[in-house]
Amino acid sequence: MDRPLVVSPAPHIHGGASVHRLMYDVLLALIPAYLVSVWMFGWGALYVTALSVASCVGFEYLIQRFVLKNKPTLCDGSAVITGVLLAFNVPSNLPPLLLVAGALVAIGVGKMTFGGLGQNIFNPALVGRVFLLISFPVPMTSWPVPQGFHTGVLDAVTGATPLGMVREGLASGESMSSIMANLPDYLDLLVGKMAGSTGEVSSLALLLGGIFLLLRRTITWHIPVSVLVTMALFTGVMHLAHPGQYASPVFHLLTGGALLGALFMATDYVTSPMTPRGMLVYGAGIGVITVLIRLFGAYPEGMSFAILIMNAFVPLLNRYIRPVRFGEEVRHG
Repeated sequence: MDRPLVVSPAPHIHGGASVHRLMYDVLLALIPAYLVSVWMFGWGALYVTALSVASCVGFEYLIQRFVLKNKPTLCDGSAVITGVLLAFNVPSNLPPLLLVAGALVAIGVGKMTFGGLGQNIFNPALVGRVFLLISFPVPMTSWPVPQGFHTGVLDAVTGATPLGMVREGLASGESMSSIMANLPDYLDLLVGKMAGSTGEVSSLALLLGGIFLLLRRTITWHIPVSVLVTMALFTGVMHLAHPGQYASPVFHLLTGGALLGALFMATDYVTSPMTPRGMLVYGAGIGVITVLIRLFGAYPEGMSFAILIMNAFVPLLNRYIRPVRFGEEVRHG
């Protein structure tokens, strides 16, 4: 009996690009943000990245070799990217055992449970990050203040993120203008002089990496633009309506991992839609959910939750938002 033609879910690689090239393009694009994180957080940034990558690579090898009985595929770079993105989404002073546990959940639950590369429906690094945030909220929200190499790995001085300071200030009855007066200015937010996760602080470095991916055609503009424009419009309307209660769109775009999520995690080939229209809807959904969580939810930041929620809708978007088939007549009216 002839085997039927099976068309797998995303990613569909075409145009001569290999999985290796795409993965290593992403790694190259993350270098500017990583260098800034090392400059800002010193030994902590080196430690969390090295341990996260080693753990993700090690767990993927062990699971493929001894559980799934498959040939290990470590050279494709996907486990390394998961490790780097997981490190970028945690504080640089996170205890080692927690980071290893996050890597195990990211690889074991977020990726290999579904069969490995190309079959997972959720972004593995974000699965690990959200697991850590829900299970260990105190160490996951003890943000180190940028001090370079002047402190040890785990004894960094901690402080609140800009989004956290806004949440705390509003809860205590302060006006937005007085809160903003005590926050880093937009230039500091752009460069990365603020407390936060290891790789999310420098918007400028993340933008440089995103531009590199766009020029290399590793990603398209649809998801990042739809995420960021939706966030800007939503927060802009709220700011214009109640400037004393809601921060400006620029503030929201430069804080809380908005650029890290929009450029490097929402654009994941496996967990994002296949069509341009689907990507626009997907990105808009991420933008709306992120802002709703930031303004009205229990957490000051919502990008990770928003991406995972929209990951779950990707099969529906792929099913109902399809390109017109070649030769099919399009009816108007």
